[in-house]
Order: sequence, then C-alpha cells, then structure tokens
Amino acid sequence: MAHASSISFSTKPAAFYLAGDSTTAAQSDEGGGWGVGFLKTLQDGAVGTDMGYNGATTVSFVYGGAWANVIDAVNRSKEAFDPYVTIQFGHNDQKPAANISIEQYSANLKNMALEAQAAGGTPILVTPLSRRNYNSSGLVTEDLADQRAATIAVARSIEIDYIDLNGASTRYLDAIGSADAATYNRVPGDFTHLNPSGSVVFGDMVSLLITSTTKVRRALSMYTRPNREVVMAIEKGVYIFPSS
Repeated sequence: MAHASSISFSTKPAAFYLAGDSTTAAQSDEGGGWGVGFLKTLQDGAVGTDMGYNGATTVSFVYGGAWANVIDAVNRSKEAFDPYVTIQFGHNDQKPAANISIEQYSANLKNMALEAQAAGGTPILVTPLSRRNYNSSGLVTEDLADQRAATIAVARSIEIDYIDLNGASTRYLDAIGSADAATYNRVPGDFTHLNPSGSVVFGDMVSLLITSTTKVRRALSMYTRPNREVVMAIEKGVYIFPSS
C-alpha cells in the first residue's frame, strides 16, 4: 500500500531579514554594504529588509534592540512568508575597543542563530565581507580570517547553513586587483564600505552563494536571482562596475 510522502514543500515566498553591521547596511554618509544590492535580486513575491546598521557588533545589535526587531519581523511574517535571517558581523567585533573575544563572538552568533530558528526563521550565517586593503604582494590583507573561521565553525557545530562571503570576496578582489577594487569604495580612501555599484556586485555575490552553496538553495533559487553578467564576472575573476 502506498503511503503519502511526509515531505511538504512550502508555497509561501521568502522574506529575508539582514542582520549585520555597516558592511550589510544601506549606503549612508558613514557606511554601506551589500544589503541593498542583495535586495535587488529578490523576485517572485519575495521581500526583504536590511536591518543592519553602522558600528554594530554581536553585542550592541542585541542589547540595543535591533535583534529583537529582527525576531519580531520573523514572527510577524511567518504566516505569509518563509522567513530567512542572514547574520553577518565581525568588522566591529574584532576592534580592541569592542572588547569582544573570538569565544564571545562565536557564542553570540550561535545564540542569534538558535533564536532565529526558535522564532520560526531559517538562519544563514555569513562570513564577513573582505576589506579592500592589499599587501605588498598585491593580495588582499586577510584581516578577518579569525572571524571567518569562527563563523563557519559555529554554523557547522549547530548544523545550519552558512555562506563564505569572506572567502568569495577575497578571491574576487585578489583577481581584479587593488585599483579596480578601489572603485567600489563608498568614498576615496574607504576600503571597507561600498558605493551603490559595489553593493550590487557583492549583493549579487551573496545571492549566488545562497543559491549555490546552501542546503536551502533549491527553495530559494526562485526568490533570489543575481544578475547574470555580474555572476559571470565573479566566476571569471573579471572586473565589472554595474549600474546601481
């Protein structure tokens, strides 16, 4: 006798909530990240909100109330949408003034991911976007390597999805070189934050990673679709400066 499959497929579109620091946040006078560019990839009824803000750490994001807003958004949207929460920190956590150890950083990421799950969302940890500083060999200075490794370790320890944005952005920046990489700067001399075209490039990179390297890639491939020309440039390591 045949039995009905226990596997069900949701008919609800995706809702993305982006938690992070200024390298996730919308472009502003003091910051700007990949979030706006990623939100431009959404389609077929998917929605998203960039909830990152300048200067955020895994501590301030929680204690300042921004994380509670993320959880509230998950709770309010889960009846009509499948909520996904991207979580990317590290740039400010690593600063000595923040006084956040790698162990605390890891514990904070783990807690946020588990709380997103408990609220009914699907967390995706994101290793921090690379800065665009280069060493004497002409390669990106990998000054977020500890945060990258910790983020991946947390995701694996609790068996949730992650994307290695740090690794992917470093490889691309190594390929195009420092002069072209600097064209993504928010303003001249700002090798951390992105201008609108940079947000498109790295927002498309996030979309590409989500739809190619995660366990939920099939579920999300219809809801986030990166620009084909940008994807080809990323995969070939060729410079591109898309319109914003």
